[in-house]
Amino acid sequence: MTCTRDIRTKINSIQNTQKITKAMEMLAIAKMRKNKLNMLAHSPYAQMIHKIVSHLLCARLEYKHPYLLDRESIMRVGCIVISSDRGLVGSLNTNLFRHILTNIKIWEKNNMDVHFALIGYKSVLFFSGIGVKIIAQITGIGDKPQLEDIIGIVNVMLKEYDKNNINRLYIANNKFINTMSQSPQLRQLLPIAINNENVNKSNKFGDYLYEPDSKSIVDMLLQRYIESQVYNSVIENMVSEQAARMITMRSASDNGGEMIEELQLTYNRMRQSNITQELTEIISGSSVF
Repeated sequence: MTCTRDIRTKINSIQNTQKITKAMEMLAIAKMRKNKLNMLAHSPYAQMIHKIVSHLLCARLEYKHPYLLDRESIMRVGCIVISSDRGLVGSLNTNLFRHILTNIKIWEKNNMDVHFALIGYKSVLFFSGIGVKIIAQITGIGDKPQLEDIIGIVNVMLKEYDKNNINRLYIANNKFINTMSQSPQLRQLLPIAINNENVNKSNKFGDYLYEPDSKSIVDMLLQRYIESQVYNSVIENMVSEQAARMITMRSASDNGGEMIEELQLTYNRMRQSNITQELTEIISGSSVF
């Protein structure tokens, strides 16, 4: 009877855990929807500023900003890594870190120094453990990140780029494909690259008219563009985080249900065995008399 009592205790414990995982799943769904709406709300601004910068790349500029000029020697690379602050997101952060480590090997093979700026506790914990060069970090930005939360870390990396302490700047985060799928991505932020689409449009756009002057306008515009790219990546990573947590909690609830079924089957068999044994003992005892 002690064994059946232990099994019953395990079943009750798993059922209590299921209540927690289901509640966390519902919470993750609600947060994912809010962050997704935030991402969609920021999307028009991001698309418009990207369009303007694309035009600048193709225009015959009277002032060439350093962010638009490719540097000949690439000896130092900067990378902004965006991860989650909390766990229970399955392999989301692990896949991102593995993807970055692959690129680190390539950079180091080409004799490049790598400097990191980290957003999220999990990235700080991981990269501090492997001994890379960390020049800036921020944690605890919460579920509703504001632009002011990440401007500091962006300015640090831009100053490093302006001083030529880094020759190229990348950003790494989890790309939200859909609710069931998220993938790690590494993109180049600086220098701003010219893609084939921009090259094909190069003969369609002239230069802009600037007031008061081109330098001040372009400086401010490209600063806002980089901030927009980083902020959009932070929001997208949070949507991916909540989607991954929802899937993980749902999987945990399903696994708990399977464990309960197996334990219930074992409990029933053991209970039936105990009943059969008791009946056998009663019958054996009555036959003596």
